[in-house]
Amino acid sequence: MNKIIAMIKLQKIFPLIILSVFFIITSCKKNENKNNLADVEVHEEDKVIPIDTTKFDVFFKTYPLFKAYEKEIKELYKKHDHFIWQDKDGFIEFAQVLYNQTHQLDEEGVKMDMPYNDVISNIFYSDTKKEPELDTELLISSMYFYYTSKVYAGLDEEASKETGWYLPRERTSYIAYLDTLMIDPQLIKEDKSEFFKQYYNLKKGLKKYRNIEEKGGWGTITLEKGVVIKPGDSATAVAQLRERLYKEGYLKDNNENNIYDEELVSAVSNYNTKHNREGENNITSSLVKELNISVEERIKTISVNMERCRWITPKINTAKEYIAVNIPSYRLHYFQDGKPELISRVVVGKELNKTVVFSGEMSYIAFSPYWNIPKSILENEIKPKIAKDDNYLAKHNMEWVGNRVRQKPGGNNSLGLVKFMFPNSNNIYLHDTPAKSLFNKDERAFSHGCVRVEKARELAIAITKKHGDWNEDKVDKAMHASKENIFNIKDKIPVYIAYFTAWADKDGNVAFYDDIYNRDERLAHLLYKS
Repeated sequence: MNKIIAMIKLQKIFPLIILSVFFIITSCKKNENKNNLADVEVHEEDKVIPIDTTKFDVFFKTYPLFKAYEKEIKELYKKHDHFIWQDKDGFIEFAQVLYNQTHQLDEEGVKMDMPYNDVISNIFYSDTKKEPELDTELLISSMYFYYTSKVYAGLDEEASKETGWYLPRERTSYIAYLDTLMIDPQLIKEDKSEFFKQYYNLKKGLKKYRNIEEKGGWGTITLEKGVVIKPGDSATAVAQLRERLYKEGYLKDNNENNIYDEELVSAVSNYNTKHNREGENNITSSLVKELNISVEERIKTISVNMERCRWITPKINTAKEYIAVNIPSYRLHYFQDGKPELISRVVVGKELNKTVVFSGEMSYIAFSPYWNIPKSILENEIKPKIAKDDNYLAKHNMEWVGNRVRQKPGGNNSLGLVKFMFPNSNNIYLHDTPAKSLFNKDERAFSHGCVRVEKARELAIAITKKHGDWNEDKVDKAMHASKENIFNIKDKIPVYIAYFTAWADKDGNVAFYDDIYNRDERLAHLLYKS
């Protein structure tokens, strides 16, 4: 009986014994970890090298080409009052990663060399191990800011405006961003949170065209003016075309045949579709002229458009809904939940009335709209016609409203049956048009600056369905009403009007579009002189 009682007592206190032992062990481990962490912190602190900021001025006198980054460098070391690229063991890992990246600037479409390249290279590839030095530290910091200014930031906002670009620019602190890169150095190779994703598509395309250039590029196609080669025809130009499309990747094999056969017709068709070329797939002087543009020029065009990507906010990569119009491709894309809901051909402003590159927020749709004629059009076009014909306004369904003229709703209204408004100082908007034949032309720069949308009805249906649960019948009634009626958009839709003469898919296949406003050469000049 006594043994039984003793066993019961032992069973009661045994868990308490185990628990006590657990707490003792845990406490010891905590103290041990704490001591280890303290040892690590002391060790890391021992490796840190203080920096003497009073000697910075001497550095910038020695290396004046880096003086442009003096402000950022001084702010960087105000934040970190010690060497950041070197410790007592030598260079940190990211210093080498950064150096390697700065020697691949051509892969980023940047046509220039790092200042003091020989001096910097000697630092990283010297046979003798050197003690950490102030000049070495500041050279690497200068290298970082040079790289981020050329690859991430691009030309400053005023310079981009010189090329007619008024989309808002993101402001990024590359001092703060350095902390992110220090944690994950590989981000410098492809950080999609910092770039509009089209940048990386064009980067793949750039590599592809550089490979073509290294292999000798492509030759020219010879075709007499006015000659048209149709499927089944035979000509020397056909064999030249075959080789040309093979080198750019539109043909898998080059059989050197000079007959315009089915395989080559399919390749031409794919090329025309990719480049938004309308019409039949005959071999024409227009097609040949485009294909005879050298690979070197195509590389320059890709580089110029990679620069434009630097000016686009990366927030667009994750935007749930937006509308984008690319002027040179004459295309509008409406995205919902990151996927294209609608693609439409558009007509943009002619050379004299260039459509401005900017962004806005669509806040309402006007069905059966009035066209309030802009003052410039009234003075330069309408009034001279009124002077010649007293009945001009009545013939064109127009009326005076005070000292302005407007065109009343109806099928012949210049804005068509619907307009999409994103109020802006440029007085530009998207709208329908009665002149549907304009959409069938290869070059579609005919408007006064606004953007005419071929699928205006479909766009109205897609937007009102999402934002108001409308159906097609309701949209059609609103479009054919006798008076203007408004559909308000509570959650405004971002609208981007951009200018890209090169556009690549995720595999780096590039489509090129005519530089209709002659902006590429101006931008290339700014890039290559900077």
